[in-house]
Amino acid sequence: MHPRHRLGLLALAITLSTVGPLRAQTPEPLKVIRIGVATGGVGSNPIRHGGTTTALAYTDGAFEEEFRKDGIEIKWTFFKGAGPAVNEALVNKQLDFAWQGDLPAIVARANGVKTKLIAGSGVRTGLYLAVQPDSGIQKLEDLKGKRVAVFKGTNLHLAAVAALSARGIKERDLKLINLDLASGRTALVNKDVDAIFDYVGAFDLRDKGLAKVAWSAAADNYKFTRQTHLLVTDDFAAQHPQAVQRIVTTLVKVAHRYSNEAHRADLFERWGKTEYPEKIWREDFIGQPLRVRLSPLLDAFLVSRYKEAAKDAYALKLTRSVPEIDSWFDRRYLNVALKELKLEGYWPAYGTDGQLAH
Repeated sequence: MHPRHRLGLLALAITLSTVGPLRAQTPEPLKVIRIGVATGGVGSNPIRHGGTTTALAYTDGAFEEEFRKDGIEIKWTFFKGAGPAVNEALVNKQLDFAWQGDLPAIVARANGVKTKLIAGSGVRTGLYLAVQPDSGIQKLEDLKGKRVAVFKGTNLHLAAVAALSARGIKERDLKLINLDLASGRTALVNKDVDAIFDYVGAFDLRDKGLAKVAWSAAADNYKFTRQTHLLVTDDFAAQHPQAVQRIVTTLVKVAHRYSNEAHRADLFERWGKTEYPEKIWREDFIGQPLRVRLSPLLDAFLVSRYKEAAKDAYALKLTRSVPEIDSWFDRRYLNVALKELKLEGYWPAYGTDGQLAH
C-alpha cells in the first residue's frame, strides 16, 4: 500500500476514534426532570406538603411553568419513607433533584452517592418536644429515664440529639425509640411513650388536647433547628447545567416572592391547604421574619450545621466515615440567580454561631 494511503487510513481511524466518544457523550434531549421529596405529603392528586420554598414551587407549579415552553415534564415523587427512601432512589438513579434533610443526605454522601447541594430550602426549621399533658415534663432535662420517640435517620434525629447533648444528656440516659412521625404521635396519645420530638404536628396534638409543647428549638438556639436543602445529582448537572440553573433561578424567584412580608397571609393560606391548618404554620413562624426561614442561601451557618451533623452521624455510628463537606456546597447556580435577579444581600446571612453575620 502506498504510504500516502496508509497515512489517510490512519487519519480516518484517528478521526473516528475521537468523534465516536464525543457523540456518545452528547446528552440525550431533556424530556423529564425528576424531583424527589422526602415527605409523603397529603392528598391523592396533587399531593401537597408545606413549610419550604420547594413546597411552594410545587404548589405554584413554578418549575412546570418554567419548562413548559420546552415540552419538558416535571415529575415529582413524594416518599413516605422520608430521606432514607430518597437515598435509595438516588442510588438507583431514579431522581435528578431531591429535597431532603441534612442527615440522610450526609449518609448518602458518606456512601459515595455523587450530589451537590445547590440551594437552602427549609433552613432553621422548627423542632419541638411534645409530651403527655400530665407528664410533668417541662424541659429537656426532665427526659432522663423517659421513653422518647424520634424518627431516626432523619434531620429530626440529629437535631434532637444535639439539643440533648448540649445539656449533658446522652442517649443512654433515656430510652430513644425509633418511630416515624405519625407512629410517634399515636404512641404519645396512647401513652406508649412519654414524649416525642416532632415538627408542627406537635401543635396539632396540643390543640386537640392530646399533648403539651414543652420545648422549641428556635426559641432555644438556631443550632438545634433543622436544615433542608435542594440537591442535584452530579450526572444531571454535568449533562444539563442550564436546566440546573433554571431550576435554581426559579426557586430563588419563589423564595423572593414569599419572603416579602406583604405576602405572609398568602403564604400561610397556601400552607393551610396542606398537612395542617393555617394557624399552626403561623405559630411555627412566630418571631421569625420570612427572610430568615425562606432563605435559599448556602451561608456559613448552614455549612457549619452540616459539618456538625456529619460528625454527629459518625459518632452515632450512622456512617462509617465523616464525609468532606465544603466542596459539597455548589454556589455557582445560586450566585448567578442572585446576581441576575438583583437579590444579592436580600436574605440575611448567618455565621457559624447562629448569629447574623456582619
